[in-house]
Amino acid sequence: MPRYALITGASRGIGLALAEALARRGRSLILVARQRDALDSVACELTQRFGVEVLFRVCDLSNPLQLTGLLLELEQGERQIDLLVNNAGIGLSGSFLAHEWADEQQLLELNVLAMTRLCHSLGNSMVALGGGKILNVASLAGFQAGPWMSSYFASKAYVLHLSEGLREEFRDYGVTVSTLCPGPTRSALYRQAGIAEQRMRDSKRMLSAEEVALYAVRALDKNRAIIIPGWRTRLLSLLPRVLPRALLRRRVGRMNKAVIQR
Repeated sequence: MPRYALITGASRGIGLALAEALARRGRSLILVARQRDALDSVACELTQRFGVEVLFRVCDLSNPLQLTGLLLELEQGERQIDLLVNNAGIGLSGSFLAHEWADEQQLLELNVLAMTRLCHSLGNSMVALGGGKILNVASLAGFQAGPWMSSYFASKAYVLHLSEGLREEFRDYGVTVSTLCPGPTRSALYRQAGIAEQRMRDSKRMLSAEEVALYAVRALDKNRAIIIPGWRTRLLSLLPRVLPRALLRRRVGRMNKAVIQR
């Protein structure tokens, strides 16, 4: 029976690039996102280019009812998933108090709760299969606080720490958990979060989604616990270890505030 890789947020950005990188390796895929037309187009293209089976499911993972429906379908279906890529996520920029609570709640539902439910449900399925892999997409943001994007930074810290904990818990079951922590990447996330990409310092040095995905799948082969693409990003991830927390959060806050679209 063929096994599948399930990728959330697979219609664009890093999720799409990861889908292409895995299809290139002959993996059968189940793609999950909100945009039916985009998913249909991606599935057809990957099938034609790489000759793999690519299925898709339209689901707003920030909606608990839709997520429950997806999980029930996966549990009752015959397709075995041995690789879960939790990539779906959204960002918010600006003052925390200025945001509508509905927007904050949507971020938490998607970035935190949906990711956790998928780890729990498919983690159990992988244990029953005798093994599998989980790749959770966090961010360089997960290593420190981020004023003016406070909820987003905090959600990615949750992803990072949960993933590290689950890696140890799942070890004896043959299920590996890795965390992808990219730095600034050329993707639609910045536009969605209200960040002016052209204002970002070193924007010309940002990695593409394809570069991040290629690095990630190679590191996944090596069973890396924390995957940080790019030497600049790896250096930046060390700053919380050497700089005072007060200094770092003020610096990050100034940087975030400077790139918010007005």
